Amino acid sequence: MMTIVVENAPPRLRGRLAVWLLEVRAGVYVGNYGRRTRERIWDEVKSAIGTGNAVLVFASPTDAGFTFETCGENRRRPVDFDGFSLVSFLPEAANAS
Repeated sequence: MMTIVVENAPPRLRGRLAVWLLEVRAGVYVGNYGRRTRERIWDEVKSAIGTGNAVLVFASPTDAGFTFETCGENRRRPVDFDGFSLVSFLPEAANAS
């Protein structure tokens, strides 16, 4: 099982994802593929995301039961904490006044 969530993705990428995966909500795509197909889909996302961002979540034999990868600019950054993946938030950009 895999889930891809995209924000500010180009329409062409959203259309390609809809061919491979089911769009259950706006920008949320779900499917059930093996490792090789998942990696090929993720490579397509990374190459076509442009100024948007995306996260891929998939089942894996970890303590949490899943693994995730991100691409593009986002305040959320994955951090490895003794083999356990957590999410860190970058500070908001200061407004230029």
